[in-house]
Amino acid sequence: MREKMSRSVKKLTGLVAATFTPLTAEGEINLSVIGPYIDYLIEKQNVKSVFINGTTGEGFSLTVDERKQLAAAWCQHGKAKLEQVIVHVGCMSIKDSQELARHAASIGADGIAVISPSYFKPINADALRLYLKEVSTYAPDLPMYYYHIPGMTGVALDAADVLNGIERMIPSFQGVKYTGTDLRDLGQCVCYSQSHNWSVMFGIDEQLLGALVLGVHGAVGSTYNYLGCRVNQMLAAFDNGNHMQTRALQFEFMEVITFAKNLGFDVSVNKQVMSEVSGLAMGPPRLPLLQCPVSKAQAIAQKIKDFSQGH
Repeated sequence: MREKMSRSVKKLTGLVAATFTPLTAEGEINLSVIGPYIDYLIEKQNVKSVFINGTTGEGFSLTVDERKQLAAAWCQHGKAKLEQVIVHVGCMSIKDSQELARHAASIGADGIAVISPSYFKPINADALRLYLKEVSTYAPDLPMYYYHIPGMTGVALDAADVLNGIERMIPSFQGVKYTGTDLRDLGQCVCYSQSHNWSVMFGIDEQLLGALVLGVHGAVGSTYNYLGCRVNQMLAAFDNGNHMQTRALQFEFMEVITFAKNLGFDVSVNKQVMSEVSGLAMGPPRLPLLQCPVSKAQAIAQKIKDFSQGH
């Protein structure tokens, strides 16, 4: 494999929306929503990068073909509009991950992300690095990000251990989406990434400020679909050294998420909330997730709207 990617890499920074997957009432993917969805993110939320087919997008509940169709639609509609389209290609089968990586490269995606397999789990960091390497060879010119989310995968390896030496195995490696609460491990990822100019993107939305202090380069999350504009204000306040305003916004954000969690806040509820806030028809989740009562989503949506308007 070549030592460096043949094209220059635009560093992934700022807010990235972990997108929902629009489904019809019958449970089929609804590609007609993607174009208006992109316009909503850009015009209403000032969010210009997306992370598709991940946890929020119910990626593991979709077929390989559905994931390809979605990726192609996001790349097609997002061309000249979105700054980056990152396609999550992780699967239980390495063959499926490789095929999705190959496809992502063929449609002009800006990067791929790979989660750890979680049924047969890698026994150590060496095993996971080898898995990531074998996926990367099918898209050697695309930036690759490791998607660390131990709460969902049950893979309790430190992300910093996975990153250690990975640049020697994967020339296209460009960083990590860190969806975990271990600030020691996160800090070590940031420290190791500095000399490689990698991106460390944080994935626990309501704890973003703690990660910013440690030096993460941005965040990937579901709530940035409808709270991007407000959280961008928080990032600007942080960058300007206005820590009191940053803290105040983070505390308000935490209050919204706490309200939602007390009612019950999972991907299916979140998806319905997105429909309520944005007016876009996201449709139902796919089983085994159950559709949430509209009244619950409306209550959370109202809290979000109040926060968005500074109430």
